[in-house]
Amino acid sequence: MFQTQAQQMPRYNYPAIVVTGVGAVTPIGNTVEDFWNGMMSSQSGAAPITRFDAAEFDTKFACEVKGFDPLQFITRKEVQRMDLFTQFAIAAAEMAVADSGLQFDNEDRNRAGVICGSGIGGMWTYHHQQQALYDRNGKPDRISPFFVPMLISDIAAGHIAIRYGLKGPNYGTVSACATSSHAIADALMIMQRGDADIMLVGGSEAVICPMGIGGFNAMRALSTRNDSPGTASRPFDQTRDGFVMGEGGAILVLETLEHAMNRGATIYAEVAGIGLTDDAFHITQPAPGGEGAVRSMQLCVEDAGLALNDIDYINAHGTSTPFNDRNESEAIKTLFGEHARSIAVSSTKSMTGHLLGAAGAVEAVATVLAMHKAMLPPTINYTTPDPDCDLNYIPNEPIAREVKAAVSNTFGFGGHNASVCFKKVEA
Repeated sequence: MFQTQAQQMPRYNYPAIVVTGVGAVTPIGNTVEDFWNGMMSSQSGAAPITRFDAAEFDTKFACEVKGFDPLQFITRKEVQRMDLFTQFAIAAAEMAVADSGLQFDNEDRNRAGVICGSGIGGMWTYHHQQQALYDRNGKPDRISPFFVPMLISDIAAGHIAIRYGLKGPNYGTVSACATSSHAIADALMIMQRGDADIMLVGGSEAVICPMGIGGFNAMRALSTRNDSPGTASRPFDQTRDGFVMGEGGAILVLETLEHAMNRGATIYAEVAGIGLTDDAFHITQPAPGGEGAVRSMQLCVEDAGLALNDIDYINAHGTSTPFNDRNESEAIKTLFGEHARSIAVSSTKSMTGHLLGAAGAVEAVATVLAMHKAMLPPTINYTTPDPDCDLNYIPNEPIAREVKAAVSNTFGFGGHNASVCFKKVEA
């Protein structure tokens, strides 16, 4: 059993970093308000795939973003020169900046940066450009000069920086499903050491395409519940049969507490601690007992200067796969001991599907909103309890609950584990 108490002060005397703006494009809402309302109404974003003909695929459904109009955020020419994952990122960034109330004309743009990751990047761009090559019998004259800039995973961060003239730290993280949690973690460390006052952080993903669905089908990772897409993502349920692919993006505006207070910003929560580990075990399966997840959660709580008993809520990785859900549940019980039974746990992937590299950012937005509003999102489609998953998963309906400290988990292929601890900022 791990220690149930951590030291009651942060490990280091760093400045506090807080969330002052959020933006999201998700399968259950293309604005933060709609995303929140979707969670509060226990809405599933899963439906038959419309982005391509999936008739021959084992999985014929996904959690697509619906009704997204990029022209609300970028020009028609820019749409033609940006992959869908970048369009999602720019839309989320615009919403987050507007929500924060920041006016970059009044800021030192050398001290504002962007970290926006994607687990895979421009898969649709690769698909279309490869098809153009095939259609020309291998002649490369139809390959777009924008092919590479549209494809690469870091380009969303670059576009966001160009849009706002932000000249501070800028790059993309890539760590599979832990990608955008690593973006948050990196930004936190950059700001703690004094290299930036403002960071736009998050991730985006758009891989509901033939190779995306086909590749995960080949791994047997996706649910094949084609007769009932809306109930297919069922984390922690005994009848789960795989995850449901999602798409979208989210951005959070981080500021030093001093900077935020000086301008009278609304503060959602403090990014209080991070825990980053690796399983060093298998390319796709988690380590037995969730050993790597135990360490990432323990480190993030310690980094926040909190006791394990201080954690009220966990936004779980909760993919709806047999291995992940069992191992994550065991990890929570191993670390938190008896307190694990008191922690509210939910997987918002039950509603949004799995957004891969964007999952950490979308779920961070869900977590800070839950803390801010004192309402916790549910795990929908939870009908048949799994004896190996026996925690309080907030089944099917949201609950009202005050949360002073929460952990958001993301775990990726390659054994990457990233846990982020958020803490309520007292007025």
